[in-house]
Amino acid sequence: MRSRISTSSKEGSAQGERLSTAALHFGSYSKSIDVTDPAQRSSAHGAPSRNQSQVQLDHLLPNADADLETYGMNELRDDFFDATYYRPRPRNRSDMMRKASETLPLALQTHHPLSFKYFFPRQWSEFGEFARQITTTRAGIKLLKSFLSFFIAYVICLVPASRYWLGRYNYIIVLSALLNHAGRPIGSQIDGAVLTILGTIAGLGWGSLALWVSTSTPTAQTGYGGVLATFLVAFTAAVAWLRCSFMRLYQAVISAGISICYTCLADTSDAVGWKKIFDYGVPWVCGQAIALVISCVVVPDSGSRPLTLSFHDALDTVVRSLVFPRQGDLTLRRDLPWHFVRLSTAVRDFTLEMSISRFMPDDVRSVRNLLQSVIRALQAVNPDTDLFNIRHVVPEEGDLRTDMDQTHPRVEGKKQSTILQNPLYLIARRLANPTADLIQAMIACTTSCDATLIDLGGQGHSLHPSRIPQDLSLSLRALSSATHSFDTAEIALMNDAKFPSTASTNPEVVALFLFVHPLRQAADKVRALCEKILEMQQHRRSWTLQLPSYPWHKQFNRTNAQVRHDRGGLTAGFYFRTKAQLERTMGDLQSRPFIPAVRHDFESAAGHVRDGARQAAHMPAAPLSVREAVSEEYEQERDADPIRKTARSENMKFRHKTWEVLHRMQGFESRFALKVVLVTTLLSVPAWLEQSRNWWNNSELWWTVVTVWLMTHPRVSGTFQDLAARLTCAALGAVWGGLAYGAGGGNPYVMAGMAAVYMVPMMHRYTQSAHPRSGLIGCISFTVVSLSALADRGWPSTVTIAWTRGLAFAVAIFASILTNWVLWPFVARHELKKSISAMMLHLAILYRSVVSKYIYYAEKQAPSAQDIERSEMLEGRLREGFVRIGQLLELTRHEIVSSHPVPRLSRTDNEQRLRAPFDPLPYSALIEACDRFFEHLVEVRQSSLYFQPSLRVNSKKVNNMLIPYRRDAVAVILMNLYILASALRANQPVPRFMPSAAAARKKLIDRMEEVEVRQTNELEPDEPEGRRWADVYRYAFASALTDIVEQLQQLQMYTKEVTGEAGFAAVTME
Repeated sequence: MRSRISTSSKEGSAQGERLSTAALHFGSYSKSIDVTDPAQRSSAHGAPSRNQSQVQLDHLLPNADADLETYGMNELRDDFFDATYYRPRPRNRSDMMRKASETLPLALQTHHPLSFKYFFPRQWSEFGEFARQITTTRAGIKLLKSFLSFFIAYVICLVPASRYWLGRYNYIIVLSALLNHAGRPIGSQIDGAVLTILGTIAGLGWGSLALWVSTSTPTAQTGYGGVLATFLVAFTAAVAWLRCSFMRLYQAVISAGISICYTCLADTSDAVGWKKIFDYGVPWVCGQAIALVISCVVVPDSGSRPLTLSFHDALDTVVRSLVFPRQGDLTLRRDLPWHFVRLSTAVRDFTLEMSISRFMPDDVRSVRNLLQSVIRALQAVNPDTDLFNIRHVVPEEGDLRTDMDQTHPRVEGKKQSTILQNPLYLIARRLANPTADLIQAMIACTTSCDATLIDLGGQGHSLHPSRIPQDLSLSLRALSSATHSFDTAEIALMNDAKFPSTASTNPEVVALFLFVHPLRQAADKVRALCEKILEMQQHRRSWTLQLPSYPWHKQFNRTNAQVRHDRGGLTAGFYFRTKAQLERTMGDLQSRPFIPAVRHDFESAAGHVRDGARQAAHMPAAPLSVREAVSEEYEQERDADPIRKTARSENMKFRHKTWEVLHRMQGFESRFALKVVLVTTLLSVPAWLEQSRNWWNNSELWWTVVTVWLMTHPRVSGTFQDLAARLTCAALGAVWGGLAYGAGGGNPYVMAGMAAVYMVPMMHRYTQSAHPRSGLIGCISFTVVSLSALADRGWPSTVTIAWTRGLAFAVAIFASILTNWVLWPFVARHELKKSISAMMLHLAILYRSVVSKYIYYAEKQAPSAQDIERSEMLEGRLREGFVRIGQLLELTRHEIVSSHPVPRLSRTDNEQRLRAPFDPLPYSALIEACDRFFEHLVEVRQSSLYFQPSLRVNSKKVNNMLIPYRRDAVAVILMNLYILASALRANQPVPRFMPSAAAARKKLIDRMEEVEVRQTNELEPDEPEGRRWADVYRYAFASALTDIVEQLQQLQMYTKEVTGEAGFAAVTME
């Protein structure tokens, strides 16, 4: 428990200074304060003095002193909001684009992926990286396991006895081992085996029913093609909808789709041979058995490695973020929220499946929460501090006598005594060394936690074979000692008679305090994390089987990391999932009924409700709070509304449920199902026509429909680069498969050798690269061509087999991508604009919530611990939203654009135009401005926890005087955000004249200063305990609100760059 900081009372002039205008910002502060207890929250004003905030606002306002004198007259406006407008300043476009280029992600700072000039050098570089990974990292083991499962199944097909036993389509065993390859943890492998087998059973069962119905009667046999088509359409639509709705069933529905295509389209005829069902089912089960054995025998992954890696990477980032001072590192600032999000994903994956681990699910969740709290605390620390630079020009306390008359280079002409009286140097002399020791102790503790978690996860031999786990208890004691030394030095500073009472109003002093105190809070978070990990180490458990513990109602919407990768469209999938979650959360927050703080007199309202309740229950009732009384009255009025009563009728409920079902059928799930049914049905028609049945069966063209099913994605349309990559891999696989058979005339040793040469890099592309579907089609193309030639003994010729199968794959790739391009395409730039618009609306809702819950709340309605926890959860989801939007911005680099007269970092010259020119710079700047707006809003919320943002004289008269100004300051920000978000969403230009948030903020500050001056004489001297800390957080609070206004202007400028200005020509200055 940290000791309470107190300042000694000053007499004489010092006492007079505390009763100045700044004294109205009085507040008490304690680092052990319970921020949920209103009695411990100090009272301080929500705005800084004029020399702080006004200077920050003046540069945002043109002709700030040009307002006309009002002579004390106010315009009431009947309580309606009326904005202030200023002529917009000219925009320096070149300067804006230069600043925007500094915010671009690394992927957009490289050369365009379709640039021929850098294509081959990039391929060579990627080949070198591939060689390095498979020889020096765990990726080599994963590739070995994936390749072994394929190669063993492939060799079985080369052996004549086993090939004949498996049947005509013996290569199904290879396909089975490919789709659920062995490069997974054991839990994921078992889960995949069960799901793929169940999906295969469902597909074969439905297909068998279709075959039986199509031959049950002579009439049905005559139109067997129509019967099969009906069954195929119904089943394909169902599994396509399930594929979109329940991600957990992905492996099952993929297997079901392949098996139904095989049953209804392979060897079609009016006579059913039931052996074909066993020719598919038996090889599929054998392939799953091979992959499962390889996964369990060859360097098995128990399931805790991905979680351990996530902890290790996050802790490593924490260590890097503890390097002070440092200039603004954009990469590190983006790494912190990325690991914040990744921790949640890793823990979710760990609890989603069976694993063998020393980690317990409850312990893992606790470590995740504590580590995320450390990351959240470090995000509040300003890394660019002068504390340690000032220390270098301050002499040690023992050298004061000999250095009194010396002059330091940074303060020429000043005496040493003058230096030592400066509050900046007093702070540096007292706190610099304890702060440095505290940072080193935090780094040592974090490193010990990392080593301990690596050891508990059983990954010490692979991650850090030379690292010996440090004694975590010793590191924890060192951190406690450093914390105690820091607290002692801080108390000594506050009790130092040389430290002036007005120092806390100095911006430079405040900047130092706002560095050391968040750092001190981060040390508490680190200590809590170490204590939890030390507890896990002391109760070291043996390796035990952990069953899935993720909630069942959520499991169907989640799946493991390898399935997400193999599925493709990983970035888009995460983006849409996060977007849907944010919309639900913000929708719930926005839909909460607004309970007015003042409906009428509070006491009469409370008495009325209490009397009514007492009469109804015939018993004495407990006293109700004002909030409860007003809330109950609001509920009574709402229930008495006849319109709402009608809305609650059973008929309306049924109609609403019907509307929900019909509305859901318009979602992307139904659209994807329609696209799949349309393409697969049209491509399947030749299988049921008499004139085309023979060449369809002989060429095994049913693989065209299977490829469409595999390549079509519910979310991502596919780019030109994807089209080129998949066609190249399919053609390469077909050619290499033909060569594998033709080189030795079907010699199994030659085919096995050529399969090994080809499949190692292609397997890596499928299982570990960013383009898994092109790797998958390359693997399938080689397997089908080579083993079909072997089964048919090269008839009619190897070339014919290669080009017919290769053409089937090419047609399917074209059909899948072109369909996604034409029907409801996914265009990254369009989704990016919608996502930024939605994020602005979310920020507006969050701003409104913070203002009502943490700033202008009613008496005895201070935010509780539940409110703070809910706010932190919401902020975590918004941080994930920013991470996903940044990844979405990177997807735009794959779209072909035309050259532009203004140089772009992610664009090459002479590119052909398939879409309109796209400039990522203003979008990147918009994302960065939204992110900073959000961080300042978080700073406002956190600062408000340490003082009450209200006047000491909190009378009804004073509040009524400030209500119009507070309302305008809040409403103008909400109005700006709504206008900008709507302009982006509708792709409409922004109005040239926007409500001025800076003007509203300035008027509020001016009015608050006037009220302070009027109320000064009414104040009574109070205890100065903790006064300085309240002033520090008051300054941080008000500065953050002013920074929000500044970021709002950045949002306006860059939104106008994207959508343009309405009404007049754009005001730009090149």
